[in-house]
Amino acid sequence: MAPGDHAVCVMAEEDISSVAAIEISSFPQTASFSRTETLPSGEAKLREELSRPWSHSWVIRGDGAGALSFLVAWHVADEVHVLNVATDPAHRRRGMGSALVTHVVAFARAKRARHVLLEVRRSNEGAIRMYRAAGFFAARLRHRYYPNDEDAVEMALTLDTRTGDVVSQGDAVSLDA
Repeated sequence: MAPGDHAVCVMAEEDISSVAAIEISSFPQTASFSRTETLPSGEAKLREELSRPWSHSWVIRGDGAGALSFLVAWHVADEVHVLNVATDPAHRRRGMGSALVTHVVAFARAKRARHVLLEVRRSNEGAIRMYRAAGFFAARLRHRYYPNDEDAVEMALTLDTRTGDVVSQGDAVSLDA
């Protein structure tokens, strides 16, 4: 797959095992299942997401290799909340995360959502840059949010519900330590 050539597809049952593996390799301390649980437990949680009417999940698949990247979001009222986005470590920095973020923003526009929200580790500078490039701003800090007591940065993207345009906003909080 050439860089930038990423087809975003709705996550399906056949993607679950590869998405579960990406999740645990990307978020070993905060994956929806721990390393001490069996993998099918995490897969069951992903199946639950696929069954929820407010949950929307997308993947980018490799050639016969299953999902290489995924994004899970909830659409509730006038918000889209990104719960998780990750790319298989062996396939990072090829634009897949950005393609998924672009896709979820387009989804939010189509649903006439006012906000797209997410949390990201304060130390994850690459992800923060990616979200900023899509129009997100740092809305607030959540101190000691993650199990290892790391802070989360709540990021938001505001959309004009009439035009779908991103409403540009500066950070509401400083990310400096």
